[in-house]
Amino acid sequence: MNAVLPRFLKLSYRKEPIISVLITMGIVDALIGGFDDSWSLFIVGLGTTGIALTWRWWRAQQRQPLPPEPVVQPQQPYYLPPQPSSSTLPMLSIPKKKPPRS
Repeated sequence: MNAVLPRFLKLSYRKEPIISVLITMGIVDALIGGFDDSWSLFIVGLGTTGIALTWRWWRAQQRQPLPPEPVVQPQQPYYLPPQPSSSTLPMLSIPKKKPPRS
């Protein structure tokens, strides 16, 4: 659990920094207002969080990806012929060298 939460927060802050900041501000305001019995701050926090979440949902609905078109795979070319060639290559011979005289 400890490794999942920071990774999720980093990912969400990178993708949508403004929305993530508004959600964080709203949650903190709601927590402070709830513990301090400041109902106006609690309502502002809930409202800010609700608006940010609605905005995030609306943006996610706009970014629906188009259905991918089917990709037709071309037939793989043959890199080697189906049967070996009839001609064979000649054998190479290395001529023997005489050792150098000193």
